[in-house]
Amino acid sequence: MTTAWIDAPLLGFDTETTGTDVARDRIVTAALVHSTGAGRENETIATWLIDPEMEIPEPARKVHGISTEHAREHGMSAAAALEEVAAMLAQALAADVPIVAFNGSFDLQILENELRRLGLPTLADRLGHDIAPMLDPLVIDRGVDRFRKGKRTLSALMEHYSIVTDGRLHTADVDVSGTIDVLRAQVVAFPQLRASVLADLHQQQITWHRDWAQNFNDFLQKKGKTPDVPLTWPL
Repeated sequence: MTTAWIDAPLLGFDTETTGTDVARDRIVTAALVHSTGAGRENETIATWLIDPEMEIPEPARKVHGISTEHAREHGMSAAAALEEVAAMLAQALAADVPIVAFNGSFDLQILENELRRLGLPTLADRLGHDIAPMLDPLVIDRGVDRFRKGKRTLSALMEHYSIVTDGRLHTADVDVSGTIDVLRAQVVAFPQLRASVLADLHQQQITWHRDWAQNFNDFLQKKGKTPDVPLTWPL
């Protein structure tokens, strides 16, 4: 019997940053969580504290709790840290281990831009093809539970699935573990996810995101706002 993808290894990924502009902001922390099954005892965590080589604005510091001074004193150089992160991601994807990231398009975009800035090969360069397979519980939630009311933040989804965190959210490794917990809960709630082939599920998320983005852009336009949500996913 073929092992379902949810029962095979997963690699969770998350960053905390200086802001939300993927073209200009920098990565402050990164976390990779290798998960081989439900529960923290089946997780191996790697984290990086990075000197972003720019001031960390106060709004960002309030989110993740890392000051400019702390990052400068204790952080790795961005080039050294992000080379390690990109190499581990590329190795996993080359072995068909899916990357799991909540709103992962943001994390991938800022990582790819950082790698270019630093003169390092991007993740897509290392793979020689599009970044896949990837699983984003936010995109999946919008696809399989489209009409549910309420917020779709990570904390809201954790509450929806009765997941209790053992740490503070907006700490990269805690967010990753919570994201993997949400994904596992989604697979239980929606058995069609377990039955999917990874490549097909990746493509399905592209469609789910495009449908959501088109609808959201229509909503923005009706409100007299700029319909600026990208239709493509994950990049």
